[in-house]
Amino acid sequence: MFKRNPRSYLRIVAEFFYPRGGWYRAAQYVIHRLRRLPDPAHRISRGIAAGVFASFTPFYGLHFLTAAILSWLVRGNVLASLLATFVGNPLTFPLIAELCVNLGHAMMGQNVVVHLPEIVSSFAGATNGLWANFKSIFTDDIANWSQIHLFYDRVFLPYLVGCLIPGIAAGTVAYVLANPLIHAYQRRRINKLKTRYEKRMAERFTKGGDPTKNE
Repeated sequence: MFKRNPRSYLRIVAEFFYPRGGWYRAAQYVIHRLRRLPDPAHRISRGIAAGVFASFTPFYGLHFLTAAILSWLVRGNVLASLLATFVGNPLTFPLIAELCVNLGHAMMGQNVVVHLPEIVSSFAGATNGLWANFKSIFTDDIANWSQIHLFYDRVFLPYLVGCLIPGIAAGTVAYVLANPLIHAYQRRRINKLKTRYEKRMAERFTKGGDPTKNE
């Protein structure tokens, strides 16, 4: 009666690209969670900056880990960094990937332009190559690293170099925007709790009770 039907693989993939309730609702949920984290505003903002920067790195599948490590290094809120990796999503990854890879080639003095289809196929090919080489340890197959070397030189290294400038810029902007907003929200919330407490004490006093004691 209370058993939930498991989601199909097709539904999981579909919700990865378009979450239930839409991207706006998902963004609102992330913002709500960030504002209510029990930590000073500057620590939460540092965590957000770390998570945003991590979203620009080429460590796909490891963005949570990257964000957590960076947040710990800058003494930010780790949970805030994990939530902030929401910046990297199927809508933004295509823009981030092309920008970082081609900026990296330019910074390395290479006159090379790589577009999204090649980036995606390179990541897929490198993953398959690593898996094939791993299996070769237990079989008679010969490990082949040529495809992985090509991926490293043409995509991964330029991506890693090129992510630094936009990643740091985006992280800095995120910190500058988030810190005053979270600080103002926390002060407003504290004032509301204080006002509510004082009102409750006043009501007890007018009823003849001792506001310093529980009823």
